[in-house]
Amino acid sequence: MSSKNSFFLLFLITILCLLPPSSPSPHHSRHRRKPKIPPSQFSPHLSLSSQYGLKIPTPKPATKKHASQPPLGQWSKLQESLGISAMHMQLLHNNKVVIFDRTDFGASNLSLPVGKCRFNDEVLLIDCTAHSIIYDINANSFRPLMVQTDVWCSSAAVSSEGVLIQTGGYHNGDNKIRTFSPCNDQNCDWVELEQTLSVRRWYASNQILPDGRVIIVGGRRQFSYEFFPKNVNNSDVFYLSFLQETTDIIEENNLYPFLHLLPSGNIFLFTNQRSIVLDYVNNVVLREFPMIPGEKRNYPATGSSVMLPLQLAGAGGSPVVEVMVCGGAKGGAYIRAGKGTYMAASKSCGRLKVNDPFPYWIMENMPSGRVMSDMLLLPSGDVIILNGAGRGTAGWECAIDPVLNPVLYRPGETDTGKRFVPLNPTETPRLYHSSAILLPDGRIIVGGSNPHVRYNFTGVMYPTDLSLEEFKPPYMDSVYDHLRPSILSIEGLAVSNVASYGQKFSINFMLPFGQSMDQGGEVRIAMMAPSFTTHSFAMNQRLLELEIIDVQHIVLAMKVTVYAPPTVNLAPPGYYMLFVVHEGIPGKAVWIKMVKT
Repeated sequence: MSSKNSFFLLFLITILCLLPPSSPSPHHSRHRRKPKIPPSQFSPHLSLSSQYGLKIPTPKPATKKHASQPPLGQWSKLQESLGISAMHMQLLHNNKVVIFDRTDFGASNLSLPVGKCRFNDEVLLIDCTAHSIIYDINANSFRPLMVQTDVWCSSAAVSSEGVLIQTGGYHNGDNKIRTFSPCNDQNCDWVELEQTLSVRRWYASNQILPDGRVIIVGGRRQFSYEFFPKNVNNSDVFYLSFLQETTDIIEENNLYPFLHLLPSGNIFLFTNQRSIVLDYVNNVVLREFPMIPGEKRNYPATGSSVMLPLQLAGAGGSPVVEVMVCGGAKGGAYIRAGKGTYMAASKSCGRLKVNDPFPYWIMENMPSGRVMSDMLLLPSGDVIILNGAGRGTAGWECAIDPVLNPVLYRPGETDTGKRFVPLNPTETPRLYHSSAILLPDGRIIVGGSNPHVRYNFTGVMYPTDLSLEEFKPPYMDSVYDHLRPSILSIEGLAVSNVASYGQKFSINFMLPFGQSMDQGGEVRIAMMAPSFTTHSFAMNQRLLELEIIDVQHIVLAMKVTVYAPPTVNLAPPGYYMLFVVHEGIPGKAVWIKMVKT
């Protein structure tokens, strides 16, 4: 143990020795006993002792909190108005979030700094208002940013160096490439590159690749993909007939395709109702999967998708890969919504084991139908589904019946009747152009909803919304505080927590004062890539459960030794949130950076 850690532990012991002894009251003792909590949703459900031969004390029997129902999450308002609608959001590794909407809505409710204006606006002769902000998580504050051209319905990914690479948009911005480099002062802002995309990309999707490039796939009437930076053979655009085959006349229903990077390094690509494995290096479709039953799934019949957590223990670099797709709308729903008839959204979810020799969709039903919902991976291994509507599709005035209750999906729950857990509702409808992202402390921030052609705050059923909310999932309830781990330090990594592939390192963590570590139970280490979320798809989000080598009890603390992901295909170079999850309860993450050596 380093002298720094020894000094810290000695300091903790000294503090505890100075505290006056007390006999806990029966009420206090009741809070100290472990409540009944949802099981950790990483699968398979194996304890550390069964996986690694470690002797971990068995937890005490679970008890309920005052015999009431388990926690169902908590909503609160962070900002009444950001001045813009949170249509697109990206978390950066300095704990700040880039948020933007579009430039051709007219004036926003947030002014740019004095002297800054845009003179190429399509709606105003001069526009001195902001259409992007940088939000500081820790301070709950924001400042305006300036984008030069229209970023409406665009896409993005974060580079290996933590720079946001944002591509495409509408009209004068449809082929633009913009970057945003994180900073901790007031000086960073959007930079628009002289280089442009080869074709217009509006409603496209992005994915960071193992070699550090970004692949940009699809868009309106664009049946192709391209790369940033350009491909090594200098080709600009790669035609993909699959994108054209999956386009519905008039409605399309194949925009914002769902992309997931596979451990093979290839791309799982889902659009409309069909899915393939794409070898983008050789421009070859390696495999096509059975069609998902039920409704259409991509914009404007907008569903959502995640790749479920990848279990690295014993996987040898090839973990089981399972993709989940939920929600959507029937064919024709978009046309009918334009005539004032709103069809019921899809209740169904499908799960597909991508690397199974004979893959097929396993179908389940959500508690209610959803279109335009957001699906986010949680550090607990669960999936949360929030936002959206019960009837209609994406588009201007195309949906009604907001679905206010998030739903927790527990993929490892063996009782299929208990996998979906409805959570506490928000009071704010989040329809077209809403978004949500996970934060390093485990919260989710939710914003947006602009279902109209302009910023329209009155005279409509669902006004434009400029607010920002937080949702604390059930694992953040105070009843679990005694289980919540706090990371003290990381050993074995370079300065600034830089890790190389397959490297062994250790995480030192502790539980709150008064909770003995020898009562600890299951411990898991989750490594998560932050998402760029827009139009119901969280691009680039990824959760890997790291392989645990050893668990040691130290005075008042625990040391867990793990292997970093072994390959760039599993975890492309860049920044990740590292969570310790104790008995299904995550603590606050620290950032680590994966680099190729």
